[in-house]
Amino acid sequence: MKTGDKAEVDPKLTGLDEWVEGTVIDIEKNPFRGLVIAIKDKLGRIFFGEEKYFKLIEQN
Repeated sequence: MKTGDKAEVDPKLTGLDEWVEGTVIDIEKNPFRGLVIAIKDKLGRIFFGEEKYFKLIEQN
């Protein structure tokens, strides 16, 4: 996963009812939590957390 990719974030992280799609805006190597990913959705909301809560959307 890299900046600019499309990804979805797990409802366990967002507290919402379904997966949220967005664009990866930042990836940080955190020494305590591993990779921390941040995405921005179409409503301008930013969600960030550990890599395990994100999945890459396949692009054709």
